[in-house]
Amino acid sequence: MGGFFFKSKNPDALKDWYHKHLGLATDAYGCTFWWKDAAGNDCSTQWSAFKEDTTYLEPSQKQFMQNFRVENLDYLVEKLWEEGVEVLGEIQRFDYGNFGWIMDPEGNKIELWQPIDSAFL
Repeated sequence: MGGFFFKSKNPDALKDWYHKHLGLATDAYGCTFWWKDAAGNDCSTQWSAFKEDTTYLEPSQKQFMQNFRVENLDYLVEKLWEEGVEVLGEIQRFDYGNFGWIMDPEGNKIELWQPIDSAFL
């Protein structure tokens, strides 16, 4: 799991609430949970509240989006497309990783992320 993103009426107030009541180390992006994989490498999972009017979760009508880390995004997106899975747009490439998006059968948008930075692998 790379992250969980969701809509909020007031992301800053909500992040403050989670910090105060649950001790989450929140920042401008939400909260990053750091952990070690089976080989002892640093890894993270991101929890982020987006403004209620965000378009980032579109075309899904849901209030949330899951993010999954993948090893070979190009191959996976091609395979999913061949299997009839709805692929949204084109793969986008950034310094910190490559992203693709799909929709599950119930209209949940899923972000697929191939990280480049080893801390996110």
